[in-house]
Amino acid sequence: MCKGVERKKHFSSSWGFVLAAVGSAVGMANVWGFPAKMGSYGGSAFLIAYLVFIALFGTVGLSAEYAVGRRAKTGTLGSYRMAWGKRDPKLGQAGGLLGWLPLAGSMCIALGYAVIIAYVLKAFVNSVSGALMTADTSAWFESFSLADYSVIPFHAIVVVGTLLTLLLGANSIEKTNKVMMPLFFIIFVILAVRVAFLPGAMEGYRYMFTPRWQELLDPMVWIWAMGQAFFSLSITGSGMIVYGAYLDKNEDVVALAKRTALFDTIAAMVAALVIIPACFAYGLDVGAGPSLLFVTLPRILQDIPLGQVFAIILYTAMVFAGVSSLQNMFEAVGESLLHRFPKLDRRMMLVILCVVCLGIGVHMEPIFKWGPWMDIVSIYIIPIGATLGAASWFWIMPKGELMDEIARGAKKSVGKVWYSVGRYVYVPCAVILCLVALLLKVAF
Repeated sequence: MCKGVERKKHFSSSWGFVLAAVGSAVGMANVWGFPAKMGSYGGSAFLIAYLVFIALFGTVGLSAEYAVGRRAKTGTLGSYRMAWGKRDPKLGQAGGLLGWLPLAGSMCIALGYAVIIAYVLKAFVNSVSGALMTADTSAWFESFSLADYSVIPFHAIVVVGTLLTLLLGANSIEKTNKVMMPLFFIIFVILAVRVAFLPGAMEGYRYMFTPRWQELLDPMVWIWAMGQAFFSLSITGSGMIVYGAYLDKNEDVVALAKRTALFDTIAAMVAALVIIPACFAYGLDVGAGPSLLFVTLPRILQDIPLGQVFAIILYTAMVFAGVSSLQNMFEAVGESLLHRFPKLDRRMMLVILCVVCLGIGVHMEPIFKWGPWMDIVSIYIIPIGATLGAASWFWIMPKGELMDEIARGAKKSVGKVWYSVGRYVYVPCAVILCLVALLLKVAF
C-alpha cells in the first residue's frame, strides 16, 4: 500500500459520509441549473423525468463509483488501473492512463467553479454591507462579471479557504460538511417559506406541479432531465470515487448512494421552490442561468421586507454549497496524485493545487472567459470521462469483482438485476449523453 493510502482516514459514520457526498453533489447545478431547466423544459414533465433518472443513477451509477473507490482503496487513477488490471494485468497501465481524462475534468471544473464561488462571496459581502440592496443589479453584476481581475481577493479567499479545510483529509471534509450541509438546507427552507408569501408565487407552484403529460413525449425533456440528474449527482468517473475510497468495508454502498441521491434531490427541489415561484411573482425569466443568482434574486430581495437579511442568508448557503463541491474536486485530484507519486507531501500537494487554481483562474474571471471554459469542459471532458467510468465498471472490470464489493456490508442483496441495469441501461444512458454533448455541442 502506498504512503498516500496510508495517510487516508475513514469517515467516522455513514451520515458523515452522506453529508460529505451531498456536499460534493449539491452546488450550482441544483441552485440555478435545476430550476432553470425545470422552468425551460416542461415544469412538472421535466420533474417526472428527472426523478426517474435520479432513481436509476443514484441506485446504480453512484453506488458503482463508491464501490470501485473502496475496492481500489484510492481515487481516480488507481481505480481505473485496478478495474482494467482485474480484467487483464497487461491492461492495468492502459486503464491508469485513461483515468487521467476524468481526473483532468475535476481540475478543469474546479478552475471555473472557484470563480463562480468568488462571485457568490462578493455578493455575500455586498449584502452584508448593504451595497447590493440599493444597486442596479444588472449594472452591479456587469461591473465585475465583464471585467478582468475583478474578484481576485474573493477568489483567493475561496481557493485558500477550501484547501485549508482539506489539510486533515476525509476527517476535515466530514466535519465541515456536518456544519455546512444542514445549514444549507435550513437556509433554503427559510427562503422558500418567505417566497411562498409573495403575490403571484402560486402560479410558480402550479407550473411546477401541474402534470402536463403531453410534454413527456418530447425527447429533449428526457435528454435534459437525464443530463441534469447525471451531473447533479457528480457521477463524472472521478469525484465520487475518492469518497468511496474512504468508506469503511462494513458500509452498504447502495444504501449510501440512495441517501446521497435523496438529499441531493431535496436540495434541488428546495432551490426550485425558492427560484421558480419568485420568478413567476416578478414576471422574470426562470431560465436565465447564472444571472438568476446575481441579477434576478437580488432584485427580488430588494423589494421585500427584511430583504437584506434574506440576501445574507441566501449567499451564505451558496458559499457553503460551493466550498463543499470544490472540496471534492480538489480532494479527487490531490488524492490521485498522491497515490501516483507517493513521495509527495500532502500539504505540498495542496499548495501546488492552490497555486495552479489561482494562477490560471485569475485570468478567467470574466464570465465571457469562464463561461466558454466551463462549456468546453462540460461538453467534452466530463461526458467522455463519465462514459469511460461507466464502461470501465460494467464492461471492463470483472463482474465478480464489482458485485463482491457491492455485496460487502450490504443489508440486502441487490441481485443480478442491479448489474444488468448498470450494464444495459446506465452505460447506454452515459453513451447517449456523451453523443448528444459532442454532436449537438450541448453543455448539461
